Amino acid sequence: MESALERIDRMVIRMFALVGESVSGATLALLSGDREAAKALADRDEVVDAVYHDIEQLTLQQLTVAGITAPSDLRFLVTVMRMLPDLERNGDLAEHIARRAARGLGGELSARSRGLIERMGEVAIHMWRATADAYAERLPLSTSAVDTLDDEMDDLHVSLTMEVVAGAMPLPVAVELAMVARFYERFGDHAVNLAKRVAMLAPPADPVI
Repeated sequence: MESALERIDRMVIRMFALVGESVSGATLALLSGDREAAKALADRDEVVDAVYHDIEQLTLQQLTVAGITAPSDLRFLVTVMRMLPDLERNGDLAEHIARRAARGLGGELSARSRGLIERMGEVAIHMWRATADAYAERLPLSTSAVDTLDDEMDDLHVSLTMEVVAGAMPLPVAVELAMVARFYERFGDHAVNLAKRVAMLAPPADPVI
């Protein structure tokens, strides 16, 4: 029978998957102009929120009612509680991108801005998959590698902002694109926070003899 901690672990993995699929799908919908797919992705944020609340409720129950005392179990539960806000927020950011895609923003973008968004989406997914895999497998995670990707995301954000202020697109489009650029930049920041939390769950490395 599945234990409460195993159930929490399974739900966290599911939440990682849902958010990763959402940001990947939102980027694709934005660039392809697939409004129907974008609407479906935006609506799916309710599923992410439901999983978030289930994890939060069960984790708090284990911390306050079950009387768990094993240090490894306590570390796991506390780490999950600290991870949840970043997981949920990145689900919201994916929804925000999807809603812009549903309004047809992708069809108004300049060629350069499309290329920058495509790369931002790639960097976001690379960061997310590395962190999700490390969590699922309890693998050591190089936070410096995630930080490096986040530095690239910040550079892309600056480049996209410069494209926005260059005036190549109508003002309403430029305003929406500036928001999208900010969403990706914030996604990277939350992914960095998660990577730091996940790194705490990896078992200690064997001592070198």
